[in-house]
Amino acid sequence: MKALITGIAGFAGSYLAELLLSDGENVAGTRLPDENLQNLKPLLSHVQLLDCDLRDVETTNRAVAQAKPDCIYHLAALTFIPDSVVDPRITFKINLLGTLNLLEAARKLKNRPRVLFVGSADEYGRVKQSELPIREENPLRPTNPYSVSKVSASMLAYEYGLNSHLHVVRVRPFNHTGPRQSPRFVCSDFARQIVEAEKGRRTPEIHVGNLRPKRDFLDVRDVVRAYRDILKGGDSCEVYNICSGASVSVSALLEMLMAYSGRELKVVESADRTRPSDVEEIRGDYGKIQKAIGWKPSIPLAKTLGDMVEYWRRNT
Repeated sequence: MKALITGIAGFAGSYLAELLLSDGENVAGTRLPDENLQNLKPLLSHVQLLDCDLRDVETTNRAVAQAKPDCIYHLAALTFIPDSVVDPRITFKINLLGTLNLLEAARKLKNRPRVLFVGSADEYGRVKQSELPIREENPLRPTNPYSVSKVSASMLAYEYGLNSHLHVVRVRPFNHTGPRQSPRFVCSDFARQIVEAEKGRRTPEIHVGNLRPKRDFLDVRDVVRAYRDILKGGDSCEVYNICSGASVSVSALLEMLMAYSGRELKVVESADRTRPSDVEEIRGDYGKIQKAIGWKPSIPLAKTLGDMVEYWRRNT
């Protein structure tokens, strides 16, 4: 089998590449010409890297034609919500137009590959407490340019699955974290601050934003396992939640992370980190994907957070 991963150098992309290589698959991946390849460092001699900006039709067609994949995992996206608010246009160019260019390139291949479109739980948007846990048929009420772009791209993927003879499976992963995640995201940010304080590189303070929201967190290694298995066993045009089925407050996450440190640390709320939350709790239901392929999360959150602290101890 030959797999093509868009965004292979990213957080989840690098873990997916590791998993597929361990299965004995041939792996290719798209990357931007100036992209940092640190996440792929141990894998560079084992994967085929293809320079490709999905916003560009020509380079996308060339990369897909070069790879000749049996399956495509479409992970490349602008994912940081504040960036999407600052520049909605580039968000749509990457997340929607990039998806269109990729699907068109896949459609042109003689042997039509299976395609996994990676959406987001943020597509559900403003969820009511009475709607928890969130199932796939829940109304979509996106609240920012990122989530609107993902809803749009997901519907485009659905249409290609219906009308272009492509087997397209869609997923909505909930919050996932783990070692190597960018410190722009909350768990990795806290873990890095803790380690910097341990090493005396900052005052023994952890700067935080809003700690009240509750979110459904998964280990990235469980998530990529779901990507692999649902692309093989999922129905075309269907959408599947990938979640833990439980919610935890950001405050509880911080307490768990701080427990891994021997230092006494002060928590400081910073105005520049505090954003109002439209939704106090997000919690998903993974019953549909479990019924389809038997998947369920297997890595405890405590292990995920402990691994993140150890990662930053090695890399700070």
